[in-house]
Amino acid sequence: MLGGFGVTELLIVLVIVLVLFGVGRISKIAGEMGSGIKAFKDGLQGPEVDEENQEEEPIEETKAK
Repeated sequence: MLGGFGVTELLIVLVIVLVLFGVGRISKIAGEMGSGIKAFKDGLQGPEVDEENQEEEPIEETKAK
């Protein structure tokens, strides 16, 4: 039991939410939440630099006239 709710009650709530919002909207909300959590975790860890795949760009020197 989760907070006084049994499995049957949770299933009823999930069916009601599914009927009210629809499958498309729920999947869109879940995707946005997932990308938000990923961005938050990436922000906490800082930028990761993959040294093997990073290509060095040649530095171009400009000549003054």
